[in-house]
Amino acid sequence: MVSREHKKAVLHEKLQLLRSITNSHAKKDSSIIKDASNYIQELKHKVQILNQDIASWEQSSSYQNTWPVVTVETVEKGIQVNLDSESDCPGLLVFVLKVFEDLNLNVLEARVSCTGSFHLEALGAESEENGESIDVQMVKQSILHAIENWSESNDHDQE
Repeated sequence: MVSREHKKAVLHEKLQLLRSITNSHAKKDSSIIKDASNYIQELKHKVQILNQDIASWEQSSSYQNTWPVVTVETVEKGIQVNLDSESDCPGLLVFVLKVFEDLNLNVLEARVSCTGSFHLEALGAESEENGESIDVQMVKQSILHAIENWSESNDHDQE
């Protein structure tokens, strides 16, 4: 059984630890707890300010995600490819469709938006002559490689 003195010593030790963490100079236990509470409020306020700074930085005009996000998944009819970019990507569609051609994927359905941003949804199916199953990761890697090639070609065009 733990003695009352031992419990009191453990509590005192924990309060002294709290006092050191919060940089409190208080002597009374209640004052140490009050200082800790104030310290927590200050930290909450700092976190709030940092979150506001992050939000304003993300919304600023200098922040712009120009690299397209690619998702590829297997669906009932074939392979679903989604590409999204916050900036328009002139010429990217040609590079992506070349990947479909190189992988012998027939485009069954496609939706593309290129005004102010770039968005592509495409459903591809394996062509009849291709007996092998298409690997989703291979398709994604091929599209990412095509995006790199597109980016490099745009960099050379701007020089």
